[in-house]
Amino acid sequence: MERLAKAAIERGLALGASYVDARVERIASETLVVRNDRLNEVSAREEFGLAVRALVGGAFGFAAAPLSLDDAGAALALADRAVALARVLAPARTRPVELSEESAAVGEYRTPVAIDPFALRDAEKLEPLRAACAELGKRPEVSVREASFACRSRVQWFASSEGAAFHQELVRTGGGIAATAAASGEVATRSWPASFGGDHQPGGFERVLEFDLLGHAPRVRDEAVELCAAPPCEAGRRDLILASNLLMLVIHETVGHATELDRALGCEADLAGHSFATVDKRGSLLYGSPWVELVADSLAQGGLDTRGIDDEGVRSQRWPLVHAGRFVDFQSSREWASALEARKSHGGARAQSWYHPPIVRITNVSLEPGAWDLDALIADTADGIVCDGVKMWSIDEARRNFQFTAELGWEVRGGKRARLVRTPTFTGDTLDFWRACDAVCDASHFRMWGVTNCGKGNPIQEAEMSHGASPARFRGVRFLAG
Repeated sequence: MERLAKAAIERGLALGASYVDARVERIASETLVVRNDRLNEVSAREEFGLAVRALVGGAFGFAAAPLSLDDAGAALALADRAVALARVLAPARTRPVELSEESAAVGEYRTPVAIDPFALRDAEKLEPLRAACAELGKRPEVSVREASFACRSRVQWFASSEGAAFHQELVRTGGGIAATAAASGEVATRSWPASFGGDHQPGGFERVLEFDLLGHAPRVRDEAVELCAAPPCEAGRRDLILASNLLMLVIHETVGHATELDRALGCEADLAGHSFATVDKRGSLLYGSPWVELVADSLAQGGLDTRGIDDEGVRSQRWPLVHAGRFVDFQSSREWASALEARKSHGGARAQSWYHPPIVRITNVSLEPGAWDLDALIADTADGIVCDGVKMWSIDEARRNFQFTAELGWEVRGGKRARLVRTPTFTGDTLDFWRACDAVCDASHFRMWGVTNCGKGNPIQEAEMSHGASPARFRGVRFLAG
């Protein structure tokens, strides 16, 4: 496959391109969903293709097409198309594309996999789903119960005219359960280990087994029923303790997207808006309290964007976004890095598949652990709410004003966990929120959470990444009436 990539590169250079890269990719995915004890969804997909980018006259041309296993003619034709498109686009550019200087990556990377999910029979993958789904149904109030499994494999060969030659095999697997109960005139849903299809981790079917869906099913079922009778969350300002499965989404929306450099430069506003964290604020903006340490890390253990290189051939790396509460850096690509003094990409250019061009995407972004034990943090809170699970959310186009609703909340009164409340919804401003963080739990509570469907761009692309966090406390947060 590397031979096809190099053939396209040689053709592009011969046609006058100053830079060419090529990605050959094979992508496979599977999904199984059991709903109310019946197999409700089965899907399996496999695709194979080549993408070529050519830089001519300060503009990129991009071309992609599906391939057979040995299709040198198609590789040459794609190089021809990419160069021709670049020549058409060059007169329309507002400024020439300038790529940051990077060392050529040569090597390989493989996601560690203990149990290959693609090698298992469907019956083996369905067994834990069916068992958990049956357990969820042991209370009559539960009207909908669901257990799901999904996996994805991406095998890539990348090469560039600068000498990059890299092979990587990325595998992620996940799943989860959810119970929806109807009682007392209310409907409530509870999930594990995360909402909207569960959690996803790099690795094989061993990840689903580690989730212990059957073991958690009784609690999920009972909490769904209890939520129906719980009082709604009351409006007012209270301290907020966020479970990491909800804090990870706050990180994604208020930090991950806000620190994408193309957004900050006003060049990506079509989907989900631009960013308040502009280039002139780097190094000076007080993003959070001194306890807030937010890092981007495409080397992180357990990250869905943990890989050898990005889709421009830049090696994976770790760097700070917010240090001691101060905004210090962006997520960037080779093209956009030229707008900063460092003029180095952090390896943030990724494409959804072989038929998409790479754009700046969020990598694994995490809140570093602090020093608190969770029980001690609750005991230190006089009046607060512990929020767990994601129900819904929204944020404005500048990544400032937001609203998040949790699956459930536990009131904290006088340092003790008290009654359960429904639909706790908190709202605020990104900077005020992170500046109100006064405690983060320690590494024993830290967990990486996978995101598989982050959307950006036009046409829209989906990307995968993870966000790690321990539970954290935020003082004086505004809650809306449930």
